[in-house]
Amino acid sequence: MATPPSNIDIWAVRSECIRIFRAGYCHFHALLFLFLAPISFSLIFYQVFPIKTLIPNLLYTITISILSLFAAGSVTHSVFHGFHRRPVKLSSATKAAFTSFFPLLSTWLVTQLIISGIGLILGLVFFSLFKATQLLGFHNSSNFPISLCLVYATILASVVVYLQVIWIFAYVIIVVESSWGLEPLKRSRNLVKENKGVAFKIVLVLSIFCWIGTWSSMLRLVDFDSDGIWTSLIRIVTIPASSYYMVCVFFNLSANAVFYMYSKALHGETFDDGKASDKAVSAV
Repeated sequence: MATPPSNIDIWAVRSECIRIFRAGYCHFHALLFLFLAPISFSLIFYQVFPIKTLIPNLLYTITISILSLFAAGSVTHSVFHGFHRRPVKLSSATKAAFTSFFPLLSTWLVTQLIISGIGLILGLVFFSLFKATQLLGFHNSSNFPISLCLVYATILASVVVYLQVIWIFAYVIIVVESSWGLEPLKRSRNLVKENKGVAFKIVLVLSIFCWIGTWSSMLRLVDFDSDGIWTSLIRIVTIPASSYYMVCVFFNLSANAVFYMYSKALHGETFDDGKASDKAVSAV
């Protein structure tokens, strides 16, 4: 079992993640190959051969979402046991991926409903503001609607980032504590209260790759010349980002699990449940 640091920082979390990964090198590579490598390869394929019809895009999105939830369950389970130096087999990690799938899915749906509700309320507020200024004649500039949309997008993005920060432990709590729905979100908010700065840094690392992916997806909607400089630039930027996606997601899931254990310790909760073994994570 690792010793909890007196003050949590992202470097302490990173060091522990690396220790766990090295202890179960073959095991974690197997998980990467099973759940995250298909996502990364499909992203690369999607960058080179974009699909612009609705049904294939929908099936692609569903497949990526399912694999992502499987990865969250299996990696979190393995990192949790690796943190305590317990042996963990590929079969138990795979089982954890399936048993935690529906709780993870339910909580994910709850988060999406909350975010969508906030976006809808903000949208109605800004739409009402726009209509009110039209009726009162307070603006004459054609740039006003664009400015209003930018303010709306900025506020909504800030709210989403804040929610990601306070919900950072949600998936870990689902896998480790066997809860689902709103309960993991409430529990995460309480645990991360004193360490939101570290949580923000962890969220930011994955967000950078998500923003690159979103940016490239938007650019694919524009018909550039296939031999033009824009097409080459898009591929140069997005294909490496897609290649590193599985590594980024893996370390994000690992960091969340380690950060969760450290936060529990700083809150005076049991750092180990007494079942820890001196054995390292077994290589499968």
